[in-house]
Amino acid sequence: MLRHIIALLASLLVMLSAGCATTDPDPWRDARLTEEFSLRTTPEVRSFADYLALEDRLFSELDEKVYAVTATGSGNELLRYSAGGAADPRAWQPNWNRSFELQAPKPVGGVLLLHGMSDSPYSLRALAESFNRAGYQVLGLRLPGHGTAPSGLKYARWEDMAAAVRIGANHLASRLGDKPLHIIGYSTGATLALNFTLDALDGVTGPVPASLVLISPAIGISRAAALAGWKKRLSALPGMGARAWLVNEPEFDPYKYNSFATKAGQQVHLLTRSVAGRISSKVRSQEPRDFPPTLVFKSNADSTVTNEAVVGSLLGLLEPNRHELVLFDVNRLAAASVLQVYDPRALTARVVGDPGLPFAVTLVTNEDSDSLAVVARHQPPFSAEFAATEPLGMSWPPSVLSLSHVALPIPPDDPLYGQRPPDDPQTIFLGQLAIQGERGLFALSPDWLLRIRHNPFYAYLETRAIDWAKRHPIPRAEGE
Repeated sequence: MLRHIIALLASLLVMLSAGCATTDPDPWRDARLTEEFSLRTTPEVRSFADYLALEDRLFSELDEKVYAVTATGSGNELLRYSAGGAADPRAWQPNWNRSFELQAPKPVGGVLLLHGMSDSPYSLRALAESFNRAGYQVLGLRLPGHGTAPSGLKYARWEDMAAAVRIGANHLASRLGDKPLHIIGYSTGATLALNFTLDALDGVTGPVPASLVLISPAIGISRAAALAGWKKRLSALPGMGARAWLVNEPEFDPYKYNSFATKAGQQVHLLTRSVAGRISSKVRSQEPRDFPPTLVFKSNADSTVTNEAVVGSLLGLLEPNRHELVLFDVNRLAAASVLQVYDPRALTARVVGDPGLPFAVTLVTNEDSDSLAVVARHQPPFSAEFAATEPLGMSWPPSVLSLSHVALPIPPDDPLYGQRPPDDPQTIFLGQLAIQGERGLFALSPDWLLRIRHNPFYAYLETRAIDWAKRHPIPRAEGE
């Protein structure tokens, strides 16, 4: 096993430092996949069956335009688009880059799962399987531009993604009869869940979800994202093509793009601005009372989305006594270290002890400042004090300082991003990479060495998410 891991890492380093650079554009960054869903080009796609048929053609096109023209062999084993390599997602069944549906013979409800920008349905796979075991019909939707090649995000618009969400929600609802529909959204998927809910409340689509679970929601993003539109326009000028990418890295993750198109950043900004504006408008017109019960999971440490927006642009504006924020604190025992230069205490201070908050807060944190054991402290709406403390029977791993934006929906035993590599020596593992050498030698982002990619407390998140759906079996009737 150790020899296999070392071989994989060595192959990765060769690929990163030299093997993937050519004078020609990489096909996965350059290919225009014409079989992708779009409101403009595929208006005939109206049902989920249509969407899946188009997706079949899309992945055949991906094979022809990307896999067929990508090098194989030595130095390319960890390249996602190298056919037969360790990172080729086509080697596994199912291919979690594609939309999937998990059937329930007599469903107690339905769950629509929406992944984040640059992700794939894989990111919510564990929750999908757990909800299905609990009796729910589950649909994991691949959003347009995702699961194929990073070039897809150079063309996808948030309106296309929102249209795909409507198709998926309508399909799932048609299978449920009078059973409830719940939506779980991760990162940008959470914003799309909010957008769908607002449309449903306005009568544009349906049904209104019985509840929402939002994980690391992209309610607000950094101001730099607003500049992505200008950078995208510059990329169209001669010699400025590199500006089409905010991040441009080798592709070795089977289920997530490492490269991030400038347009994708622009689309997230436009979507978050639209959703925040619509929620604010409902507050001004005194209409937020019918909003579905919403459970938000958020890491106190999050370098991708802003923390304040969760309170100021969402939970703080909705009807009182129906919503909850579960906040994962940093490891307070490690926070005392001089090595930690930033303590994201601002959100904790914002929500803990504030009697004016209309939503409940659960803080997952150290039992005390000298312990790695973790507890959940519950603060009811309009309260300045914790009303209950629940020992979770879990502890911070000694080397983990905090969670991260990407960690929350991933369990510790995940075979790709988890705490330990799987037993299968042929399986790529990107969880806890331990690589050492001289700085400047490898084109490997520090993210891969420092950013945690799984949630040590995932079991608590999963339990709370399923319990939330069970507690809210039907949308509240109009006028209640």
